Amino acid sequence: MNDTLLALLRQVDTPTVCNAIEVAQGKRGFNAFTRGTMLASHPDAPAMVGYARTARIAAINPPDEPPEVIKARRMDYYRHMAGGSRPAIAVVEDIDFPNCIGAYWGEINTTVHKGFGLSGALTNGVMRDLGDLPEGFPVVAGSIGPSHGFVHVKEIATTVSVFGLQIADGDLVHADRHGALVIPAAVIPDLESAIRKLLETEKLVLEPARLDGFDFHAFEVAWSAFEKART
Repeated sequence: MNDTLLALLRQVDTPTVCNAIEVAQGKRGFNAFTRGTMLASHPDAPAMVGYARTARIAAINPPDEPPEVIKARRMDYYRHMAGGSRPAIAVVEDIDFPNCIGAYWGEINTTVHKGFGLSGALTNGVMRDLGDLPEGFPVVAGSIGPSHGFVHVKEIATTVSVFGLQIADGDLVHADRHGALVIPAAVIPDLESAIRKLLETEKLVLEPARLDGFDFHAFEVAWSAFEKART
């Protein structure tokens, strides 16, 4: 992924990327996206884009492993998050889902991850400390809650599931207040041109529709041009 594509991906929302992937693939049916409604810590923040740094956590019950094992895995987790290619996103599955109670993403943990140079966090779990989370580190989560429970790391760099989306460590992820998707490696060379084509094509309907006097006849003309341009 080059710098031009990265900058463009940060400028557009996740639905646009979802549609553009289908433009690049030349067909409908792309399905590597989240299902259901997710919550955004900073709804107006730009999209986060990056390579997934994955892990799995749990919080309802205390860990059943020795404390030294839990502590060592915690440090391995942070070592993993601090490493790897950039840009990167922390993608953490809470295996207690849909009954998550442990807010892993609060003021301290988000600030630490931002300090590591990550671009944000994606989780099916819980976030808290809204209003105190750092700027420039959006969190897209499954819920909001007050407690950290018995939160502890279970697995690192494993394939995770977030709202129906399977994400492997290293996958390229795009996420915002709409949810998230995994960008297929095969479309990356064509994705910039696909996004630009999509945006230009949409103008064929959007621009006339925003003019005074727009009526059904104007819609028919605009829609005909739109259909020709996108096929």
